[in-house]
Amino acid sequence: MYIIKVKGIAKIPDYVQLRDEKFTLLAYFRVDRPDKSLIKLGFEEKQEYIMNLINELPFGQVTKLDI
Repeated sequence: MYIIKVKGIAKIPDYVQLRDEKFTLLAYFRVDRPDKSLIKLGFEEKQEYIMNLINELPFGQVTKLDI
């Protein structure tokens, strides 16, 4: 799975994209509201780890996530 952190502009907030190995979009959520998207994907137990990684990521960088 891959994570991309997208910088928002003006009134548009920052977003995160989660993509699979074929780069298909799995989830697209605001950085400050990840709860439902991560739970829906079955990552409730790993939510804290994923959010810590997202908070440290620079904007626009594609990062591979091994879970």
